[in-house]
Amino acid sequence: MAEIQLGAVEARFADMIWEREPVTSAELIKLAAEKLTWKRTTTHTVLHRLCEKGLFQNNNGTVTSLLSRQEFYARHSKKYVDETFAGSLPAFLAAFTRGKRLTAEEIAEIRALIDKAGE
Repeated sequence: MAEIQLGAVEARFADMIWEREPVTSAELIKLAAEKLTWKRTTTHTVLHRLCEKGLFQNNNGTVTSLLSRQEFYARHSKKYVDETFAGSLPAFLAAFTRGKRLTAEEIAEIRALIDKAGE
């Protein structure tokens, strides 16, 4: 699948869809007017663009995702680690935690993720 790039406003709108899906385009128009101060035409334009990118589908006025929020952000995170840290997760974690003290809860979460990935 081709990489999907989102601008800041598109990402905010996509998050609104992921939080509510399945959601009708009518609901999205109302929500975007309230949260983003968009007109109906702007909402339709951005929704159409996100559907063309392969992120969502609009079937008879009901919008659902073709790619989950988790999968979308996982792909972007992996790409970032690949490009910035030559694919080295330990190098990324070293940079991320430099100058930051992890809480016991964060350490436990990271350990659980590593254990799960190692299974």
